[in-house]
Amino acid sequence: MSRILVVDDELSLREMLEIFLSQEGHEVLTAADGAKAIAILTEEDNIDLVITDLRMPGAHGMVVLDRCRELHPNTPVVVMTAFASHQTATEAMKMGAYDYFSKPFELDEINQTVERALERRRLVVESRRLKETLQSESALRAIVGNSRAIQQVFDIVRRVAKTRTNVLVLGESGTGKELIARALHDQSERRGGPFVVINCGAVPENLLESEFFGHKRGSFTGANTDKEGLFKAANGGTLFLDEVGELPLSMQVKLLRVLQERRVKPVGDLREIPIDVRVISATNRNLEAEVKAGRFREDLYYRLNVISVQLPALRDRPGDIPLLAYHFLRQYAEEQGKHIADIEPEALQQLVQHQFAGNVRELENIIERAVTLEESERVTVSSLPTFLRPKPAAALMEAPAVLLPDEGVNLDAVVEDLERRLITQALQRTGGLKKEAARLLGITFRSLRYRLAKLQLEGADAGDEDE
Repeated sequence: MSRILVVDDELSLREMLEIFLSQEGHEVLTAADGAKAIAILTEEDNIDLVITDLRMPGAHGMVVLDRCRELHPNTPVVVMTAFASHQTATEAMKMGAYDYFSKPFELDEINQTVERALERRRLVVESRRLKETLQSESALRAIVGNSRAIQQVFDIVRRVAKTRTNVLVLGESGTGKELIARALHDQSERRGGPFVVINCGAVPENLLESEFFGHKRGSFTGANTDKEGLFKAANGGTLFLDEVGELPLSMQVKLLRVLQERRVKPVGDLREIPIDVRVISATNRNLEAEVKAGRFREDLYYRLNVISVQLPALRDRPGDIPLLAYHFLRQYAEEQGKHIADIEPEALQQLVQHQFAGNVRELENIIERAVTLEESERVTVSSLPTFLRPKPAAALMEAPAVLLPDEGVNLDAVVEDLERRLITQALQRTGGLKKEAARLLGITFRSLRYRLAKLQLEGADAGDEDE
């Protein structure tokens, strides 16, 4: 059911159109003059079509048309006039009217015009919805993963993006905090505005205020021209404060005031400039601990942390490693013009078993390197960094070659002893982490647990605490 607003100072015509359009299945609102029509347009959110007379006491039809285009840009307006002239119709159409007809008119004419106008609105709304959907999907497409942890992140992004609420993105270095910030911006109503990034730890302390808020010429040594600060540059859009935990306390006070007042004061200026900026911040620090230690203001922490998004480390979602590896493989193979479309199982196994202290960024660098070096049509172990390649058995033996005694040996006992010593060394080197020890030994986690039980070594019954 479509909602149609009919505006005319003639009661009989309003009632006639209301009855006719209601019989056609529409919900009809009426207004006796332009002022009442504008009040309805201001209060109502879902008006599908406006039919307005041009000549009315007070606010005439052109004013109604102008206000409708401002308040409801996707709502078509059809104008009526008893003073039909080419000039009047042309003026209305230039201002954005969808169509016009003159009084007196036939009801069939009205019906056809209304249906065409409503169909146009449906097409416009559907096109806009489809565009927003595509933008939304594109924004998250760069963040790859099917794990429960990353899907929870996607869910938060989708729910929070369309608000203007400040968001704090938490996670280790390399987990993709800036990608999340961009996704929040791209899915918001601010996506047409700027997305401005600043690394708070990369700017000298004495330049932070100027970078954030700008400065006037001559306000300090070296200020040879006026400078627009990043808050002003991000006006109407999003400002991403990366590594916000690095801000000194003196700058934290000034940032808090800007967030509260929504105004910035350039260095050396007496005026305050109003700004409309959504702030998304990120850090790899534990800000709660920083607050307790007195290194981060508690009031600023709560102002930034209205909504928090915790990004999981890559080692906590190993099932996503193959998806990410193939994602980066396609990306860099296309960039470098190489026909590499696969990763050999042995190479993929080494990737899955790696702990990735540098998270997704480290994996991306490894795949880019592999694509650059690889000469075959798939990524092989030989194109991985040396620390990811399985160690040859001979390299494990530091002692001289073992000689077979004249009296012979118990081979099973010798192999078992060597196995026990190597497993023990691996566990000592990894601090008892069985999963990492299995990686060093080139075996699966399950195989290591089996061998620990078989050899009756400590840790066989310790559970899966490091899975």
